[in-house]
Amino acid sequence: MDAKTVLRFTIDEQVKFVDLRFTDLPGSWHHLTIPINQLSESVFDSGIGFDASSLRGWASINESDMLLLPDPERFWVDPFFEETTLCLFANVVDPLTREGYELDPRGVARRAENYLKQTGIADGCYFGPEAEFFIFDQVSYYNDVNSAGYRFESGEGIWSSGKREDNLGFRVRQKEGYVPLPPVDSLHDLRSDIVQNLQAVGIEPEMHHHEVASGGQCEIDFRFSTLLSTADNVMLFKYIVKNTAFYYGKAATFMPKPMFGDNGSGMHCHQSLWRGDKALFAGEEYAGLSEMALHYAGGILKHAAAIAAFAAPTTNSYKRLVPGYEAPVNLAYSRRNRSAAIRIPMYSQSPNAKRLEVRFPDPTCNPYLAFAAMMLAGLDGILNRIDPGEPLDKDIYDLSPEELKNVPTLPASLDRALEALEADYSFLLKGNVFSETLIDRWIRYKRTKEVDVIRMRPTPMEFQLYFDA
Repeated sequence: MDAKTVLRFTIDEQVKFVDLRFTDLPGSWHHLTIPINQLSESVFDSGIGFDASSLRGWASINESDMLLLPDPERFWVDPFFEETTLCLFANVVDPLTREGYELDPRGVARRAENYLKQTGIADGCYFGPEAEFFIFDQVSYYNDVNSAGYRFESGEGIWSSGKREDNLGFRVRQKEGYVPLPPVDSLHDLRSDIVQNLQAVGIEPEMHHHEVASGGQCEIDFRFSTLLSTADNVMLFKYIVKNTAFYYGKAATFMPKPMFGDNGSGMHCHQSLWRGDKALFAGEEYAGLSEMALHYAGGILKHAAAIAAFAAPTTNSYKRLVPGYEAPVNLAYSRRNRSAAIRIPMYSQSPNAKRLEVRFPDPTCNPYLAFAAMMLAGLDGILNRIDPGEPLDKDIYDLSPEELKNVPTLPASLDRALEALEADYSFLLKGNVFSETLIDRWIRYKRTKEVDVIRMRPTPMEFQLYFDA
């Protein structure tokens, strides 16, 4: 694709506005809109100016001027806007140096792909994420000096006080909600509309279903692609899910653990390396993997604690990552085994299907940063021939503390993950993919804006535990 192709499309589709989409450091999408008569071929080179100091984690006010350069490789018509609006991903560029802005997450993903090619190991790293989410009927929350609380409702939940009649035959019992038929699965039509909206913007869904948790937990899988393309797809996927739910009068959330006592939402990340049309993870080793794949797994396991700072990046993430419960925190690998941090799927014996599934990330992550961090860790494993150790082909949730004493675990909190990143980040600097400035900014932002905020605020449960101490 090139600028001329985009301009021809705007004429054919009678586009009236152009929307430039870009991502802040924590991972939220933003946009800037121009009338169609302001889009010319030169804009793809000169860019559109904007204030980067007003975005979370970005430039200070004395260096706030930045440019958005539209990327002609990917465009679509927004399915929700009233006027016909063309959307483009945009890269952030420093207007003085004309170099990519070092804190632009999409720039990190682009540099990661370039570095992979420079190593000669592979041409491409393919990602296939499974971003789970909840759809609630109603949500409210508040945090005042003298009060705090939240409430959500779902007609599917046995705990709900919603409008649906109290007929337990039409409710999803906790931890028994996996792939039920309607009427228990009340969100089938909504998910089907999400799928159609995804297809309309160029994402190829492969399957949708109700997930395990009560209260409307869902999953929609879409086809894998390259690191950058898949990260773009995650951003667009979340936008489509949230806006489709909004048009149904509901609220979608990718928060990992919104509900106490039931499963949270993860984003299992399938990944593999390819050279041309040759899959590099297939071989004669354990579970049909190649030596390269095992070393890639070794790199992920070695750097997992630091990766978690990007892949499980919220304080809420660690309410899902609790030993012995729903999500894998033990740093082991295993075939078919969903209790290990890295699972090797065994659905197919085709060499092209050989991949690793990293199971501890969640969908609050910034996909550009999380995918890049995982790939860099894997490449470090390949370049340094890191041994992943012996596989753990057991249900880890049922193992005794004695059996687990030599199996390392993920950090127990975001603060501990940030400490791990401070101690182990040199692998992220390879190829100038990440910069020390970005890593330092990420750590400071997460500590001051999230960790400290949660640390200093009492919760309702603390009143229940300690008020009459």
